[in-house]
Amino acid sequence: MKKKLALCTPIPAKEMEQIETYCDVTVCGELKHGKGNVEEAQLREECMGAELVVLGDEAAGADTIRAWAESGMKFIGVAKGTPVTVDFEALKEVGLSLSYTPGRNAVTVAEYCFGLMIAVTRNIAASSTGLHCGEHVGECVEDIYKVPKVRNVIWGPLDEKHPFTDYGIGFELYGKTLGVAGYGAIGRQVAKRALAFGMRVLSYDPYYPADQMREQGVEPASLEQMLSESDIVSIHLPVMPATEGIVDKTWFDRMKPTAYFINTARAAVVDQRALVEALENHTIKGAAIDVFWQEPIPANHPLLKMRNVLLTPHMAGLTTDVDGWSGAIMAEDVLAYLQGKPRTHLWKL
Repeated sequence: MKKKLALCTPIPAKEMEQIETYCDVTVCGELKHGKGNVEEAQLREECMGAELVVLGDEAAGADTIRAWAESGMKFIGVAKGTPVTVDFEALKEVGLSLSYTPGRNAVTVAEYCFGLMIAVTRNIAASSTGLHCGEHVGECVEDIYKVPKVRNVIWGPLDEKHPFTDYGIGFELYGKTLGVAGYGAIGRQVAKRALAFGMRVLSYDPYYPADQMREQGVEPASLEQMLSESDIVSIHLPVMPATEGIVDKTWFDRMKPTAYFINTARAAVVDQRALVEALENHTIKGAAIDVFWQEPIPANHPLLKMRNVLLTPHMAGLTTDVDGWSGAIMAEDVLAYLQGKPRTHLWKL
């Protein structure tokens, strides 16, 4: 007799074919109804009676976990890098382990993080927006395709009217120092790319073995060293009681006044007022931020008016590739459970 699997997140066809030899699969949650379209009560009802429940972004609180366990759930997985959408205490109470998908979007976020670094340090977003808004453009011409024959086409003399005067002149990443706060799956991918760019990489992570960092070409650093010596500080910390608001005024005060701050992790690890004031007071040069304390960001937020800040709407972890990685990782644990083998990707409850 096949087991019941309630599936709320995509799994690649190859792995799904194997799973279906063991399970009757019911599509539930956001996989059935679309992103953001599922209330917890609806999710609870749809997954009742399933031995295996695999979630995506859906939230499952204590009452839901208990109800599923009472109805026969023996396996639960959350296809996220940090599965904070389920109640850990309830899982411990009912005696269940939690499978998750570490590193599912590590490459996606690392690539985006580097895009932000280049864009903010070279003023790409500010200058592009400026041109679109009519800044530093020439007069209208009758025929844009009729151009003078000039070998060295330039914007004009480097004077007070030149775009560089307004947007500033950035620096190369080559030879600069990157500080990586948090050397987890994403932090390691960022460091790997920074080394390829010819950067020096310092990482502050008291929990990661220093000798392994050195083997990967990264210098383990104290918080003080990382902040004071880095030209760019990139945050890769999970949200936990110990990390909430950890990036505070003392961090920004230790950074170089020429340094940039990048956050593609979670806004909750940063003291909001401290960041705003550091940018307003030019304690640091600028920032690139993809995550906010409220989303969407309030229309009156001061960050929206700062020309030294690059903002994007929580896009770093989203590509067409992520679901494939996430599903493949989760499928490993689902198949291990079905085959009576130890699971690889277990969250420490």
